[in-house]
Amino acid sequence: MSKKKEVMLSSVNMKNKLETLINYYKENETKCDIAFFIGGVIFDIFTLSAIDDAVSIIQQILYLLIIGTLITVESLVPQGLIKIPKKWENAWQYHPLAIHFLLGSLLSAYSLFFIKSSSLFSSFLFIIFIIGIMIANEIKSLQESSWNFKWALYTLCLFCFFSMMIPTLLGFVGWIPFFISLALTVFFQVIYFSYLKKKNVEVSFLKRRVLAPGVSVISLFTLFYILGWIPPVPLAASNLGIYHLVERKGNDYQLSHERPEWRIWHSGDQEFLARPGDKIYFFAKLFSPGRFNDVVILHWYFHDPKWGWQSTDHIPMKISGGRQDGYRGFSVKQNYSEGEWRISVETTDKREIGRIYLTVKKSLDTTERIFNIDVL
Repeated sequence: MSKKKEVMLSSVNMKNKLETLINYYKENETKCDIAFFIGGVIFDIFTLSAIDDAVSIIQQILYLLIIGTLITVESLVPQGLIKIPKKWENAWQYHPLAIHFLLGSLLSAYSLFFIKSSSLFSSFLFIIFIIGIMIANEIKSLQESSWNFKWALYTLCLFCFFSMMIPTLLGFVGWIPFFISLALTVFFQVIYFSYLKKKNVEVSFLKRRVLAPGVSVISLFTLFYILGWIPPVPLAASNLGIYHLVERKGNDYQLSHERPEWRIWHSGDQEFLARPGDKIYFFAKLFSPGRFNDVVILHWYFHDPKWGWQSTDHIPMKISGGRQDGYRGFSVKQNYSEGEWRISVETTDKREIGRIYLTVKKSLDTTERIFNIDVL
């Protein structure tokens, strides 16, 4: 067989395989979309970097630009305002897979950052919201509805990006970074809406497919922030524990506790056996980006059998970023009662970064205690 015939056969085989893939995608579009979305999530779990990593930031910007471009073209083609070149028609059939993969990658990264930046108790509803809108985007009937879930997810990604980058750049969290993040998200929405309007896209189409989902997501984020449900990224609690003594030795902290080895679910002495004169030491290790300079509040609560959780102490702790393993600090409590306690690490605008529970029990044991020592 001549080389020319071999090349022709090879070309025919490639074409047949491509047609088989196209037909499979058309017959199993929803399954393929979900697979690529999950693929983006898995890809990001293994490649997730620190929140202030330059390469990660550039990657996020690139992903946002690509998704925005694909969604824009997707909006203009049905209106007859642009036409896909013939040589790109086959490739264009797969653009939903690219959008799903990139959205999956971005949203999984933001979800992981949010989960790391708060206790599950305070961010549960917010994380459920993100997961819910991700799942809704994969439902065929909703994809074909007048409400544009892709644009809602893109708006969600834009806000998440700004809400992480702005506090990192400013070096603190709170209402000011939130409003700047919100304003930038709205600004990009307005620019996009104006661009499509200039392209003579029908206003009714823009209101239904761009304005409605964008405004809905922005309104929900504002409500979530007021309720304290949005985690305080880029701060994250990597280690919280209760100890009988915390001492700083050079660059290390020595944490003394008497927790049995089998009680692996406890961090230090969360079952605190108190002898006369004992103090309760609360140790916290928090991640914050470089040049970060802010204050967190160590909020102590006591569970009153009659009145429930009662606030007892607010202890400020200054944090500064730059240390790769996280900023470390502790507080001491001398006056306490037997019973259930809770300590919440909170931002100054009362968003919870993390929490820990402990039970204080009086001990009548007088034998010499031998503490285990952890070094952090």
